[in-house]
Amino acid sequence: MTTEISTPAKEKEEKKPTLMDNLFKTATFNVPKVDDLVEGTIVGQRGMVVYVDVAPLGTGLIYGREFMNVQDTMKVLKIGDKITVKITELKNEQDYLSLSLKDANQEIIWREVEKYQKDKAPLEIKVTDANKGGLIIDFKGIPGFLPTSQLKPEHYPRIEDGDQAKILEKLKELVGNTLIATIITVDSKEDKLIFSEKGIQTEEAKEMISKYNVGDIIDGEVTGIVDFGVFLKVEEGLEGLVHISELDWALVEDPKKLFSVGDKVKAKIITIKDGKISLSIKTLKPSPWDGIKDKHKQGDIVKGIIIKFNKHGALASIEEGVAGLVHISEFESEGQMKEKLELGKAYDFQITVFEPNEQKLTLRYLDPNKKTA
Repeated sequence: MTTEISTPAKEKEEKKPTLMDNLFKTATFNVPKVDDLVEGTIVGQRGMVVYVDVAPLGTGLIYGREFMNVQDTMKVLKIGDKITVKITELKNEQDYLSLSLKDANQEIIWREVEKYQKDKAPLEIKVTDANKGGLIIDFKGIPGFLPTSQLKPEHYPRIEDGDQAKILEKLKELVGNTLIATIITVDSKEDKLIFSEKGIQTEEAKEMISKYNVGDIIDGEVTGIVDFGVFLKVEEGLEGLVHISELDWALVEDPKKLFSVGDKVKAKIITIKDGKISLSIKTLKPSPWDGIKDKHKQGDIVKGIIIKFNKHGALASIEEGVAGLVHISEFESEGQMKEKLELGKAYDFQITVFEPNEQKLTLRYLDPNKKTA
């Protein structure tokens, strides 16, 4: 870039108009603030100082660290070029505006990013690295993140044993690739930019999905098994997810114990939303809740086997596929609950809520060491 200086020639001899002088000349002008973006024209450079005419405010400087931050950009700019800069100081020690080209560029990109999010625009993103949680993205110089949970099925790391090292190894295979994704979270203050591959549909995928309706029964093939469910191939190029809660009426802790990759399975389409098909296998089986409608009622004493603990209490199965909650509030502490109730053992309970149509059942533990009134 040329080093010609086009600032006033008699700068040292004549008193340079101050910022406020310039503002008073323009009564309708909004008083600028620090962090405002303004447009200016490059009028010269002296060493590591670039002079920018920001009419009607006067002259501003890009210098020091701000110059170092944009050295490469400055090499391709020339006198007369218009640039957008951010005001970092209204009056420096030389009575000039202090300006930042880098901060302005960053803010312009963040504004673009916010618009992309609002428009749900599909974008090309470059994968630069991966960690155990997902993919590191570079988008126009801003670091972003694409969580594993937001990967489309063909990119999801389907590691059957859930080994974190193997999952990371699988994610690393995507480094260097360009993906198509949308922005789902933007927070410029926190430098937070989150992407998702979900919901991006090609015309071909839209055409395939349009052939199916909620309620359709499909013949699927298991293509992947993960902690939260099973992926089924609906047809070549189209997959659906059977969430773990839709695999069986009984509690499923590990989908790998029920299915293997390659298994042929019938499933029912329960939702089609945002280009995704959700499936259910259990709805094609008789519901165990239907079989107990007339068998039990509120107040009945039943035997139940403890099958799981969670933050709310313990789950006790009274029939295959029918379990009720024994709330933790019945006990003094979680420790006491686990002392009195052991996994795999049967105990007496009283039904306190029984709504089979809603698949709702709650139980009260009948402690044999306590005398009932």
